[in-house]
Amino acid sequence: MSDGTVIVIGGAEDKIRDRIILNRFVALAGGEDAVVAVISTASSLGHEAGERYRQVFSELGVPTVQPLHAMTRAQANDETFARAVRDATGIFLTGGNQLRLSSTLGGTRLAEAVLERHRHGAVVAGTSAGASALSSHMIAFGASGATPKHRMAAIAAGLGVLPGVIVDQHFQQRNRLGRLLSLIAQNPSLLGLGVDEDTAGVVGPDQVLEVIGRGSITIVDGAAAETDAWDVRGHKPVMISGVVLHSLPAGYRFDLRRRHRVAQPNLKALSGGESAAASS
Repeated sequence: MSDGTVIVIGGAEDKIRDRIILNRFVALAGGEDAVVAVISTASSLGHEAGERYRQVFSELGVPTVQPLHAMTRAQANDETFARAVRDATGIFLTGGNQLRLSSTLGGTRLAEAVLERHRHGAVVAGTSAGASALSSHMIAFGASGATPKHRMAAIAAGLGVLPGVIVDQHFQQRNRLGRLLSLIAQNPSLLGLGVDEDTAGVVGPDQVLEVIGRGSITIVDGAAAETDAWDVRGHKPVMISGVVLHSLPAGYRFDLRRRHRVAQPNLKALSGGESAAASS
């Protein structure tokens, strides 16, 4: 079992005001003693994205922030990049294109270094595309809409930091319930996590997810569901029945291993102590 924490962020996290999600990441990484590596491979902005997070984390009191913009598999296999991650107490994956991230990093020294650091207690966070890439099974791309349909989304191998789930992001803002339902119909062993913007799931070593931020996380459990996904052709609607759906705002917790909500929420977050974040 991994000792580190994983944070899946739905994108557009507040970087200016309360910065609840980024503050939690910094605290878990060690605060004033943190060493943070920012991997901006997913972003078309490249160095700019890395520098933006370097600035934000520096403002939050992190003394050492190392942006890493590995754009080719050769760079991702470069020992210099891997060494920078091995020294980190916190690893942050920016948004962008998750397929670019997974196809560039998958199976490289850099990806192995991320997994190794997580096994030894480092916190690993991803926002938007970075969040999708943290799971073993990753949504590569797909369509919007509330109705699940055949061929609505494509799946690819992620980095495997958070196995057993599939993560979708910008969830409520981009109307992505249909594609998550379609993927869970085809892969009922996985839990679907749909994360809203400026919202995050913090998953500790005990595999309990706590919701923080401004929105909600939609959890789709298809373990007991029935579907005709195997028999549908083209882009037609898929039948899925008996899904268990949870919508959890800040303060609520969910046990990913046992697939049930934890009865006692985080009362501080529920009372508004962690709900004042503004979208950037």
